[in-house]
Amino acid sequence: MVSTSLRRRSGHLLLAVLAGTLFVGTAAAHGGSLGAGGRESIQVPTWLFLLTGGGAVGASFLLASFVTDRLFIRELHGWGRDAVVPGRRLLVALGKIAGLAGLAAVLGIGFLGPDAALANLGLLLVWVGWWAGFTMTTYLVGNTWPILDPFRTLSSALPTLDRDYPERFGAWPSVVGLLALIWLEVVSPLADDPGLLATTIVGYGVVTLAGAFVFGPDRWFTTVDPVARVFRYYGRVAPLTRDDETGTLRLRLPGSALTDARLVDGLDEVGFVVALVWVTTYDGLVATPLWADFAPAVVDLGVPPAVLYPLALVVGYLVFFGAYWLAARGARRLADSYVTPAVLARRFAPPLLAIAAGYHLAHYLEYFLSLFPAALAVAPTPLAGPAAGEVPIAVIPGWFGALNLTFVLLGHLLAIWVAHAAAFDRFPGRLQAIRSQYTFTLVMVCYTMVSLWIVSQPSVTPPFL
Repeated sequence: MVSTSLRRRSGHLLLAVLAGTLFVGTAAAHGGSLGAGGRESIQVPTWLFLLTGGGAVGASFLLASFVTDRLFIRELHGWGRDAVVPGRRLLVALGKIAGLAGLAAVLGIGFLGPDAALANLGLLLVWVGWWAGFTMTTYLVGNTWPILDPFRTLSSALPTLDRDYPERFGAWPSVVGLLALIWLEVVSPLADDPGLLATTIVGYGVVTLAGAFVFGPDRWFTTVDPVARVFRYYGRVAPLTRDDETGTLRLRLPGSALTDARLVDGLDEVGFVVALVWVTTYDGLVATPLWADFAPAVVDLGVPPAVLYPLALVVGYLVFFGAYWLAARGARRLADSYVTPAVLARRFAPPLLAIAAGYHLAHYLEYFLSLFPAALAVAPTPLAGPAAGEVPIAVIPGWFGALNLTFVLLGHLLAIWVAHAAAFDRFPGRLQAIRSQYTFTLVMVCYTMVSLWIVSQPSVTPPFL
């Protein structure tokens, strides 16, 4: 076991690295939806900013490499306490009612409420309350979406054909669904048109209920539904997790559940994890000045915007997935192991969920805080609402941008540690475990620099949208 002094020195060095990241620069998270305001560029040279962030992630790998005591790693990730929830059945029933009421409110206010985006409570509930606020609770606290999901509640009350799901499809339909939802969010006025948003939710509900009717709710929501899979994966980052075998809640250290060997089981699920990392990156990328210069140049070459945006989404995803697959192949060679790249890709995919959570927090926390007062202001009169110009929007201080950068780095640092624990769980040899992380760490450093660069850029309106 590593000595106490070594752990103390490693902890002090890690704290120094984290403290340094707080003063890298200032930037605001992307708040593309509802026009919550743009972000400003950082006040230090970009190359220095990116090198500092990438170096912090690389240094965290070196620090983690000092901890090679398997018992210590196992005890750290195995620590947990059963979480007793008094009145659980009542809370579950209330949660289901709240989910159905929320769906009814979003649809009713979306169709009948004000047309102005910032005056429509239904639209604010979806983007500010659900996609920003609720999503943050899934990886900061725990995943309650299976209880709140109104379509799961409705499908459980309907009959089902219980047809066999085609196993060859696996989780790939959820990958396609996630990419399609993000593409629709970016290219359509879903964030500004309450009626269109309500119509889209109705369409999504029809497809979801039809799928649950054919294949059964359990199969549909665990395999196909992209929203349920997003929240389930995010929930594994949280300290409160649900034991799949006993159904009990368990309090663990944040990210500990990501080391569970069967969390990602198959290349299809690896593909979804990579997609989750990429779509948040894509959402921020199209709001950068670089894209504002690049897109018109491509359109001038004869590529219509209707083709450019989905093409960039797919190509970017293939680049992210390809880089991760190359890392898996490189890890096998460097570790000199008989383990196949596919096995390594599955084993090292869960740490990426910490990266996705960190970037989502940096992407949406400021957005949530700035628009939450607007939701409170329009809540008393949801069908009328005040004029858009009278809706209050909180002004977030400039120093808050440093927190956004810290959230990105913390997500990557947690991913490095989880990958370290997974490596020592997978390989019996110390050098094998360390060498297997080289290529994955390199990919994480690249992901870090891309994420930090996007967060550091001023936010602009995507062209042609």
